[in-house]
Amino acid sequence: MSKIVSISLSFVILLQSFGICLYDVSQIDEFIEHAQFHSEQYGDNVIVFISKHYGELKATHDKEHQEEKEDHEQLPFQHQSHFSSATTFVLNSIKEDLKSLEVSEYKSRNFFYQAPSSSLHLEGILQPPRLS
Repeated sequence: MSKIVSISLSFVILLQSFGICLYDVSQIDEFIEHAQFHSEQYGDNVIVFISKHYGELKATHDKEHQEEKEDHEQLPFQHQSHFSSATTFVLNSIKEDLKSLEVSEYKSRNFFYQAPSSSLHLEGILQPPRLS
């Protein structure tokens, strides 16, 4: 039972991340009816229908067919997105002293490897087993 609940909640979250709500799902039958109308009236296939109502041909189709405005409002996925984006510009001022490039001379470093010197290491307690 818990698997069914978790799978259904995951599916709801997935749909919401795509911006699909239950109201859009309930309007699928309107989408199919209007697509059939376009197929019979104008001879449009599914790709052209989607382009006329959701794609690049939407503006011209809305302008030419004002009588279908009520039908177009009933189609799914016509709502405005509730996501907002915030754009910020950060202007950094560059100081004059940062413009000059300083080249430092190569200096030898005093870093070297030093073997561990713990008492446990010297006694051999933490050594791997040896075959006899």
